Amino acid sequence: MYERGPSEADLAAFGMTLADIPDEEYEVWPDNWPAVRLFEAMSTQWRTGMGGASGLDYNALPPVASMLGIKRRELSEAFHDVRVMEAEAMLVMSESK
Repeated sequence: MYERGPSEADLAAFGMTLADIPDEEYEVWPDNWPAVRLFEAMSTQWRTGMGGASGLDYNALPPVASMLGIKRRELSEAFHDVRVMEAEAMLVMSESK
């Protein structure tokens, strides 16, 4: 699955240019696509507090997965992978403090 990247106008709205976007590409195995798509779609569902992000809001997982067409069986299979990505994202966010 390929999605077109942001345009110059899209980036300019955030004070960025195409030079700010790395040219790196990453391969995602087909078995991992549901989890990757779900994690990306959950990007606005972080629980945050005074100390920053504390994790994803798991209450949002089923409806977001449903909107992506991910079936309940696939959701339970992807949940572990989403948690692994969540833990890594938490490490990255904590390093930037």
